[in-house]
Amino acid sequence: MPIHRRQFLMHAGAAGVAGASLNSLLWSRQARAAIGDTLTIAYHVAPPSWDPTVGPSSVNPGLQSIYKSVFDQYIEQNPDLSFGPGILTEWGWNEDRTKVSMTVRDGVKWHDGKALTAEDVVWNLKRVADPETGNVVQVVWASLDNLQVDGNRITADVKQYVPDLFKWMAFLTGYLLPPQYYEEVGAEGFEKKPIGSGPYMVDRYEPNAFLRLKRNPDYWGGEPAFENVIFKFVTDPSSRVAEIESGGSDLTLEVPFEEFDRLKAKDGLVGVATPVSDVALIFFNDTGPMEDLNVRKALVHAVNKKAIVDRLLRGYGVPLDTLEAPEYDAYDPDIKVPYDPELAKTLLAESGYSKDNPVRFKIQATRGYRPKDYEIVQAVVGMWRKVGVEAEIEVYEIAKHFELRAQDKLDPAAFYVWGNASGDPNNSTGFAMFGPSPHSVWDTEDLDGMLAPVMFGEKDDQKRMAGWNKALRYIAENAYVLPLLQYVQPVVHRAELGFTPYTANFVLPHKITVKG
Repeated sequence: MPIHRRQFLMHAGAAGVAGASLNSLLWSRQARAAIGDTLTIAYHVAPPSWDPTVGPSSVNPGLQSIYKSVFDQYIEQNPDLSFGPGILTEWGWNEDRTKVSMTVRDGVKWHDGKALTAEDVVWNLKRVADPETGNVVQVVWASLDNLQVDGNRITADVKQYVPDLFKWMAFLTGYLLPPQYYEEVGAEGFEKKPIGSGPYMVDRYEPNAFLRLKRNPDYWGGEPAFENVIFKFVTDPSSRVAEIESGGSDLTLEVPFEEFDRLKAKDGLVGVATPVSDVALIFFNDTGPMEDLNVRKALVHAVNKKAIVDRLLRGYGVPLDTLEAPEYDAYDPDIKVPYDPELAKTLLAESGYSKDNPVRFKIQATRGYRPKDYEIVQAVVGMWRKVGVEAEIEVYEIAKHFELRAQDKLDPAAFYVWGNASGDPNNSTGFAMFGPSPHSVWDTEDLDGMLAPVMFGEKDDQKRMAGWNKALRYIAENAYVLPLLQYVQPVVHRAELGFTPYTANFVLPHKITVKG
């Protein structure tokens, strides 16, 4: 069938695949029609790297659905954030938490057909513990020492107690790579042809255009419903809407909520909106005006979070006063930071600021990475302006945020959506606010001294959570960060698909079925 220039341009705009070849576009049209054996997903972010264990991209929550499609994790996670067997079928501490033991699943194969062994698991644990590797949570993996293998059983000594070690085995960077293949092809070769042991194998990858996956016939977790999966990388939200509405994709996510409400009412489409483990926040960097407690507290009290949820997100969100969502282990509904613009004005006046003499700084934001991300920042800046704050918005890509945050070079304020699928406060408030963390831009001795014991020292979980409760109150009282809301994930899919939402915000192709 011939394709005309106008059709070509319309298709390229809707799919967001600028730069893709004509053959790729034609192939995409053919794949679209084969819903019986091909699932097509219009996705909002593309992987810049195929190593899910190192580099800034490894901690991007948006990439985990793709990584989990190709690679296995030590421990799997259920839709409600609880944990279950993955490559490990058993795991745990000894009584005084000085040793760990793990049992490796039998019968798992890498995509090249070789058996996955306990020695392979040890190789992976040692690799990410090596500071030369560049794992961004190396402190977690380096907590184990003297790993020993006895058949399928692994034991290790605890060099530094990390209370959420096993949660990380189902979380960011907790993936397994094939040692023999990786050492044979090297890092560069692995990027060109990545393999894992997960439900799908990489068939073809066009950076920033599409990813085509093929079903792994040897997958230990059961045969996925679809022979092929296509991730179309569509960064523009309106283009993702066009993809699902036109039939170009079978499922999409991260669409504007007004479009979500419209689309879910259409025949043949279903909309699912689930509170997920993603918290929208504004980082404060301890520089310039943010060193002033009055300024920080004014910025927090000036923001009407409920209005943002109701007006911008059409009610799809949960206002928050800490970085802990209701599903998290340390969530405390009694910690409140009220909306009080008059108090904000008073606090600013105490530091010599007013609407006539406003405090000025820049705030960084993404646009289109998450629903209404830029609009949320616009609303916040508008609320700040009413009390005596002039903030200039700088838009950047999410990859730039990770780069600047790792270098501690964010502006005095920066919008971000923090994903904590582990549910543990170490991985939300902890890594976001603990100064030595590569993910934090707040570095003060008072807070670091409060967080270090609960993050790395306390072995009694009840006492640890009590310590977190105290720390969360202290952070709120000192306005060290501006929590905004818990996101609700909008997913729209064809009615014939069986889709299970995950609180961890996963869209997992191997968990999607065809009804009937």
